[in-house]
Amino acid sequence: MKKIFSLIAVLGLFLSSSCDDAIDIIQEGELSEAALFETSNDMQDFLIGNVYPFVSIDNEIGFTANFTDEIGIGPSNGGQGTELFRYILTPAEGYASSLWLNKYTLINRVNRLIRGATLITVKDEADQIRVNSILAEARALRAFAYMQLLAFYSTDMTDPEALGVMLLDFVPEVDTKLPRVRNAEIFALIEADLQFAQTNYRLPEPPIPANQYKFVTQDFINATYARFYLYSGNYALAKQYAQQAITESGLVLTPATPYNAANFYTAGTSNPYRRMWADAAPPGGRGEILFALSRPTAGGGGSIGGTFFFNTTELTGGAFFNMGLNLFSELNENAGDIRRLAFVDPTSTAEDRIIDKYPGRTNAALRNDIKIYRISEMYFILAECAVVENQLSTVAGYIKNIRDARSRIGAVALPVYTSAQDAWADIVDERRKELCFEGHRYIDLKRLGVLANRSIDRNASDDRLATTPLTISNTDYRFTMPIPQSEIQGNPNIRDQQNPGYN
Repeated sequence: MKKIFSLIAVLGLFLSSSCDDAIDIIQEGELSEAALFETSNDMQDFLIGNVYPFVSIDNEIGFTANFTDEIGIGPSNGGQGTELFRYILTPAEGYASSLWLNKYTLINRVNRLIRGATLITVKDEADQIRVNSILAEARALRAFAYMQLLAFYSTDMTDPEALGVMLLDFVPEVDTKLPRVRNAEIFALIEADLQFAQTNYRLPEPPIPANQYKFVTQDFINATYARFYLYSGNYALAKQYAQQAITESGLVLTPATPYNAANFYTAGTSNPYRRMWADAAPPGGRGEILFALSRPTAGGGGSIGGTFFFNTTELTGGAFFNMGLNLFSELNENAGDIRRLAFVDPTSTAEDRIIDKYPGRTNAALRNDIKIYRISEMYFILAECAVVENQLSTVAGYIKNIRDARSRIGAVALPVYTSAQDAWADIVDERRKELCFEGHRYIDLKRLGVLANRSIDRNASDDRLATTPLTISNTDYRFTMPIPQSEIQGNPNIRDQQNPGYN
């Protein structure tokens, strides 16, 4: 833990001068924690300026696209990501370290806010409600961070006794070194955080801002509950919260119509689905999004298009990755599928299928909001729960709902499943198309690959630089990320807890 938290301390040196801080160093002009946290306004400022900036799934998106079957080597690739693309995954791999550090940085920031809340002066009952609502947002984000950590670093998130990650619910000292704990202990923290969030969150006073979905709301809480319970195998509660996320949000699946070929790829597109991915101004830019990370033209948070491009999201824009051929072929299976148009740039060629799911903005070619929860995912969760309940016709209805919404030429045929494996396979296939480049595919194959008889599905043409394996077994150890080498080296309490296969 030493190396990890020395980095976190550098990010937050200004936060405290007490010996309880991660580094006991006082810089000239540094704010003490008591001076930093005096009112609920201070808490709100810290939440916006020091917690939300560390909410990110960029690492999940980049790692998943590279390691599975979402990308091929692009025309401008000079060696970027080729080791990971060829299944070389080690404890020193960059994404393994970055994902771990990002989530624990977020957790540490939340813990600092929780501790800071004990120092403020609460004016009245209304102020206490506001304090609790700020903490509700923060704790919901901590729950999200832990859910993501377990999904990638625990060998089996459905097993409460399996090794999870480090449980950190306090501000660490410089010599804090924690072991990994059982999944059950992390589950308990996630549930406690979400329960607190659900009980204490309050919307701001009306009028509600149009961009409120870029902050934690009850929609975020419901969606996190739904994904968490799905991943951990509690299908009854996953179903309950997915239904709540759909019903209480009032959102519907974003339609594929109206479709106008003349303006589809323009900033003023009239197509609702394309408007959602282009972050178009209201009305319509939100679409079915339950929660997104704001990435305005000017500001922090990184440029998600830079995961695949050097310059712009077009053929001449320096694409070091393009869309994998088999994914592209699946998007072409159904005539009128709006995703084929929305996710592939029109400058593409047969050899280079240019990824356009994040088309950027005017004067910010690679920047788009990061969509973390959408209504479509909630329908997929309901579909999985229906398979477990052996309600295959219900599964078919959910999948048809999504396909109908994505068709610009009318309703599609109702699928028919003769077995649970057929249903699982169709769910995995449809998730591949709808959720590509959103950080899901790796976890989907880890969770459902065996049940669906689906695995990493690359085309031999995806690697123009070498001849490489096209897939790995669904039971391969690399479907769990390694604990980062920096953590193993700096933390003796975790040294003997590396995931299988990486020792």
